[in-house]
Order: sequence, then structure tokens, then C-alpha cells
Amino acid sequence: MARKCALTGRGVMTGNNVSHAHNKTRRRFLPNLQDISLMSDALGDTVRMRVCASTIRTIEHNGGLDAYLLNTSNLKLTDEAKKLKRRIQRALKKAA
Repeated sequence: MARKCALTGRGVMTGNNVSHAHNKTRRRFLPNLQDISLMSDALGDTVRMRVCASTIRTIEHNGGLDAYLLNTSNLKLTDEAKKLKRRIQRALKKAA
């Protein structure tokens, strides 16, 4: 399983541990991934995915999964998120 956010695509970054003597050794910065179930009002059920804690806060700030996906540009979303966004748009169009 990839260490990558399912919505934003944020993944592993690399850098250096720097000692007091200024020795540098490589290290990895892992994203804070959480397995969660998000409720979609348009679809009427929950969607399980693995997302960053920062993405969870952003979703709650925007008013839920549907509002987050509909207000976010496709350039900032992963392929999985784009598919979910299209499902939500179709469900909203069908309901209207």
C-alpha cells in the first residue's frame, strides 16, 4: 500500500538528519495517513479511504467531503478523487 494521501496525493518526502557536528544522513518524512470513512451526502453512503490528517481538517473546514471535492480544482486531486468527484456530480445531477 502506497504511503500517499488518496485525495491530495501528498506522499513521502526526503531530507537530512543533521547532527551537532553537522554530519548529514538521509531520512524520510512520512505523511500522517489515517484510514477513515467519510460520509457523502450526495451518494448517501460512506467512502473508505486513506488520507492525511491535514486533508481531514481541510474537508471538515469546507463542510464535508462533497463540498471539498466540488470546490477543489481537478489539478490538485488524485485520479481516485477525480472518479469520486464525478460520481458525486452525477448523483447531484440525477437528484436535481
